[in-house]
Amino acid sequence: MRSLFITATGTNVGKTYTTLQLLEAIARRGLRPGVYKPIETGVTQAAPDATALLQACQHVNPAFETLTTEDITAYTFELPAAPYCADTKRQIDLQHLVEKHDMLLKKCDILLVEGAGGLMVPITETYLMVHLIKEIEAKALLVTPSRLGCINDTLLSMLALRSFDVPFDWCVNLYEETEVFKQVTQPYYDTVFPEWWSVQEGLEKFVETLI
Repeated sequence: MRSLFITATGTNVGKTYTTLQLLEAIARRGLRPGVYKPIETGVTQAAPDATALLQACQHVNPAFETLTTEDITAYTFELPAAPYCADTKRQIDLQHLVEKHDMLLKKCDILLVEGAGGLMVPITETYLMVHLIKEIEAKALLVTPSRLGCINDTLLSMLALRSFDVPFDWCVNLYEETEVFKQVTQPYYDTVFPEWWSVQEGLEKFVETLI
């Protein structure tokens, strides 16, 4: 496994935050991580997620020092929407997405690929984000929220990953409604998924297992 694809149950769950934490944890273990943001939407000037990922990566991997945000993204769009909807001119070339991945993979020991939205987000009319994970043969890390209703979102995303036969791990980003989470969600996870972990507490152990 040379690529780890960071996905989530939807938008505003914490993919970029988690990817940045992984980047630092991997670097602390003497490996050279890389970053790739295949598609970023809602970009009016500089791509915020790609910029944050690249700046952090440049501190720990010399091979990324001369790269720009355009080098670590394949496409950016102004409309904050699913890639298929944001791509009003139908620019997306699926092969280009894979070629960018393969190029960046040569510059690192492990490439952290951050998706856009959730697994079933359409990139083209018939090609979903989960198809890209499958095509680049990446393992997925599913980031789930801590807000009320997250059990349903988590289970549906797990079902999607299993349906496409994508190997994955998952974690909770404890960033909102954390006290409520302990009462309305955690009891279920503790019973059904006793090995569940949070970005805030279990990421270091995950990285040890990963590498």
